[in-house]
Amino acid sequence: MKNNPVKVAIIGCGRISGHHCRSIIETEGTELVAVCDLVADKTNLYHEQYGAKAYINYHQMLIDNPEINTVAIVTPSGMHYEHALDIISRYRKNIIVEKPTFMKPSQVREVYAKATEAGVQVFAVFQNRHNLAVKRVLQGLEASELGQVRSVAVRVRWCRPQHYYNLAPWRGTFSMDGGCLTNQGIHHIDLLRQFGGQVSRVCGVHKTFGADIEVEDTASASLMFASGAIGTLEVTTAARPIDYEASLSLVCENGLAQIGGIAVNELQIYTPDPSACAPSSEDFSGNVYGHGHVKIYEEIVEHFNDVKKFPVTFEDTLATIQLLNSFYLADETQCWVDVATAGDSARLGQLDNELADLYRTNSSDQLSDIKKC
Repeated sequence: MKNNPVKVAIIGCGRISGHHCRSIIETEGTELVAVCDLVADKTNLYHEQYGAKAYINYHQMLIDNPEINTVAIVTPSGMHYEHALDIISRYRKNIIVEKPTFMKPSQVREVYAKATEAGVQVFAVFQNRHNLAVKRVLQGLEASELGQVRSVAVRVRWCRPQHYYNLAPWRGTFSMDGGCLTNQGIHHIDLLRQFGGQVSRVCGVHKTFGADIEVEDTASASLMFASGAIGTLEVTTAARPIDYEASLSLVCENGLAQIGGIAVNELQIYTPDPSACAPSSEDFSGNVYGHGHVKIYEEIVEHFNDVKKFPVTFEDTLATIQLLNSFYLADETQCWVDVATAGDSARLGQLDNELADLYRTNSSDQLSDIKKC
């Protein structure tokens, strides 16, 4: 693929998919070929807005357009695993996987193994790593401006009332969505690792306060890092009446750093160099997703052009999903959980075929049978 365009198709036309479309169009070296969703009105809208070919069956899309080399999976979270395995095994396409990537560590291992076997790539989306504030604090840690990390605290206070969960059957379910940790908190869980390093143990509790759903809308946890640092995590979607903050703070031996804003987009405190705060802050009003998706597509182009490897590795993705599942295991067992040896949560990502059938697509074999009829 070196020096050839990354020709992308998107499956799933929900909230974030339009942001993917715009990011692909803005990125030199990428081309949006087609979009697919089970609801034709959604794909037709993107056809009108972005000129992409519109499909309601991703098998038909990939058969009709063999030049597509990369598929962005933006379907309900619980379908990522099934869609990824099918697209890799059946069509040998590279895949881009939206958050949380996959629901279980075992799924991460299997998908990456199948991709290696098929000779294709998996690109995990953790766009908040590209926020200017996040990059500046990481730079400060690497340069020893802050010194050794002593504690890390994450706080997400967002609002997701009942009508949000009523938008689709998959929302608010353990099989397809997960709660505030999996859907809203996953990027901040990923950043916990970026700033604090390997997490060794976690404990915590989950509650549901603000909606009639089976998953948690509030979670609180304590962490112990391998370095000896400690951490806290507070994530809720039961804040009312609006989203308030998504913040992360570090207490270090040489100073304090605090990133705040609606989506860890403002460097509010940086004691080693207070003048770094303003130029390292971004305005995310009207766009909580930020600007990181364009950076991710640029990294994908660089990967295929042998400029540099895509930075989110299998080990990286596995560690984040293993930490995510450890929080659920801690609530399930009401015990401290050793992250390195933690397995899959008993609840998160459990298969519900009746619900999954709502989001499945006729296979290419079934399409052939339909055409014969």
